[in-house]
Amino acid sequence: MQIPQTEETLTEIFRKLGACEPEQWARSQIEEGVPQLVRFLFLKEAWQEVLPDGDISWIDREIAQARKSPEEPYAGLGAALARCRAAGADDADLSEIFRCAQAQMLFSLCYLLDCPHPPPEPAEDVCWALFQVDEEGRPVGPPVGGLHEDVLSMDPTGQEMRPVHRE
Repeated sequence: MQIPQTEETLTEIFRKLGACEPEQWARSQIEEGVPQLVRFLFLKEAWQEVLPDGDISWIDREIAQARKSPEEPYAGLGAALARCRAAGADDADLSEIFRCAQAQMLFSLCYLLDCPHPPPEPAEDVCWALFQVDEEGRPVGPPVGGLHEDVLSMDPTGQEMRPVHRE
């Protein structure tokens, strides 16, 4: 996709994609040259991998899968969930713990994409980055950096991972 070069057109794209403050995203891309559309799309997609707030449906699936295949990778999750339930833990609390851990991992991975620490010798010159690519997979434009800066603001709940007090 050829990214529009006018603030108005880009603002409309951000608006259609559901961005909060689409004008700011577009303005930053046009005036500062920051690849904001790519940043926004990556974070929006990444948040789809984080458990939705309040979703407890996954717990029974994980427990059942662990009981069915206790030696499989990740079976420890279901087994631990079963023990937590047996000890009286609330499903909503278990879900909150899981969701927060996922969001923290998302933040850490986004930070890692900026290659903040050089690898140890003898690979100290190896580094990486995230880029938009063209149809042939070739990098286009500047690296997509600073993703960790917007992880919390992209929380679909609008709460930036702050706790929602449930009684």
